[in-house]
Amino acid sequence: MKFIVTRIPVSPEKPHGLDYSLTLHGPAGERLVRFDNAHPVGRSKRGEPMDHSHRFHTAKRYAWTDAATLLTDFWQAVDAVLKERGVL
Repeated sequence: MKFIVTRIPVSPEKPHGLDYSLTLHGPAGERLVRFDNAHPVGRSKRGEPMDHSHRFHTAKRYAWTDAATLLTDFWQAVDAVLKERGVL
């Protein structure tokens, strides 16, 4: 588990004033779950950074509400992956 959160000035790209990455890694260091706003997502991979989540090798936009909801959504994704892998 790795959380990196930095308070930054509010901008159009990061209107909540946070630069964040919440990550669950597997035993070999592979990324299993990640919620972040560090880079663009989508086919072109161009444009401004946006909130999104990764599950294994797939990325999709994430609808930011607030920090508490972000944590809840992250832990739900972690639980789902751990259950799929037979850990929980």
